[in-house]
Amino acid sequence: MAMSNLYSKISTKPVKRAQQEKETLPMNQTNTWLNAETLFNGPLSHSPPQMVSQREGMQVIQPNSSPGSPFSSPCVSPVNPSGTLDSNWQAIKPTVRERNAAMFNNELMSDVKFVVGTPNNTQVVPAHKYVLATGSSVFYAMFYGSLAECKEEIEVPDVEPSAFLTLLKYLYCDEIQLEADNVLATLYVAKKYIVPYLARACVNFLETSLTAKNACLLLSQSRLFEEPELMQRCWEVIDAQAEIALKSEGFTEIDRSTLESVLARETLNCKEMNLLEATLNWAGAECARQDIPSTPQNKRKVLGNSLYLIRIPTMPLEEFANGAAQKEILTQQETIDIFFHFTANYKPTLQFPTKPRAGLKSQVCHRFQSCAYRSNQWRYRGRCDSIQFSVDRRIFVVGFGLYGSSNGAADYMVKIELKRLGRVLAENNTTFFSDGSSNTFHVYFENPIQIEPESFYTASVILDGNELSYFGQEGMSEVTVGQVTFQFQCSSESTNGTGVQGGQIPELIFYGPNYEDL
Repeated sequence: MAMSNLYSKISTKPVKRAQQEKETLPMNQTNTWLNAETLFNGPLSHSPPQMVSQREGMQVIQPNSSPGSPFSSPCVSPVNPSGTLDSNWQAIKPTVRERNAAMFNNELMSDVKFVVGTPNNTQVVPAHKYVLATGSSVFYAMFYGSLAECKEEIEVPDVEPSAFLTLLKYLYCDEIQLEADNVLATLYVAKKYIVPYLARACVNFLETSLTAKNACLLLSQSRLFEEPELMQRCWEVIDAQAEIALKSEGFTEIDRSTLESVLARETLNCKEMNLLEATLNWAGAECARQDIPSTPQNKRKVLGNSLYLIRIPTMPLEEFANGAAQKEILTQQETIDIFFHFTANYKPTLQFPTKPRAGLKSQVCHRFQSCAYRSNQWRYRGRCDSIQFSVDRRIFVVGFGLYGSSNGAADYMVKIELKRLGRVLAENNTTFFSDGSSNTFHVYFENPIQIEPESFYTASVILDGNELSYFGQEGMSEVTVGQVTFQFQCSSESTNGTGVQGGQIPELIFYGPNYEDL
């Protein structure tokens, strides 16, 4: 199953709930993963924000155990192992790691138990204080610090059982097993108990799973978890593929603070009308969360001043008149004032921003050092011009620059296509006009396409028009543009002569990282 499909398993509902619960905690409890002693004295003895969805009907764990002499502790009653193992099991496990792993989720010699999860979704997990304390400063403070408590069972109601077991699996076995439906819960528990390597593995997993459809959800979570690198990656995707991100289900579940950060984003690459429609979808979902009817009046009420972050006056007049003005979300006076803003010499003062967003600035990778034309040299007869490329940083391909006619002005029908491993990621059938010069002519996809580093993609074009064309020469196999390095190689799909050294597709147009992003 594709990673994007797996990732759709993540529940978006806990995002809003977690933010609300976090905001209700005392100030000294909101940052739950800074100091082990503070953690143990504060949020660990309460109920920190519930970060993940819960499953109903989970059974109490019946771990594989064996009889033996339990480790005695003045604070913990002896544990009675409920299963059996080879009494000489130590002799058949040659390494410390294997012997430690044998103790994972095992009552044998355990000196503490955790009751993990909500009342309807609990699991009892046996553990060993020494192992936990050597892997987490929080556990050390709980068991051996100045605030250590003598408890036989420790309740952990804010953590999903599967995530807690993932944490223990790492502490006992040096193994990290992440899946799309438990990675956010695992990130939370890794932060809670200050296990940075596990937290970093979760962030890496999320970064590689990042798409426009889950970017808003992950942005909300990365802000909550205070993960600036993941937050920046989310912004890169949202900026470039805003039209897709705003239509995602996850956008309707983000918290208000994240919503406002999106609406205020200067580099957001979308139409204001689309942003307004997405915001109204969020408002409808918020009405449902507050259990009130989803009327235009209630949507306006739940949005409050957030609505004023949308740059409605920058819409085209016709789009405003037929779209935003018909949504019943604006007051009558606001509608009149915006119409006057469009048409009158004296423009009223508006609460909405009147300056258009800057958006993203596209960059261009030129792969040829010169171009030329010769009689009967380069012709189009419905055959494919194709080239393969890879990059060292994530980018978003917007379109291609193409050569046109070398025999006077001409119109062209063109099909552009982008593939990875034979799978079509995007295509567009369109037209462009060539004025007969050696200039390149830009042809765009409907939406930018995310390109991951260290993997080859195939750019293809089929043209139909004036046969004689300019062509590139002195091609380069490696080109650096800003912070991105492109590698080019020939494609077996190219049947019209295009390759690294010469031919068509002289330019790749893309959104990429800027210096200030790094």
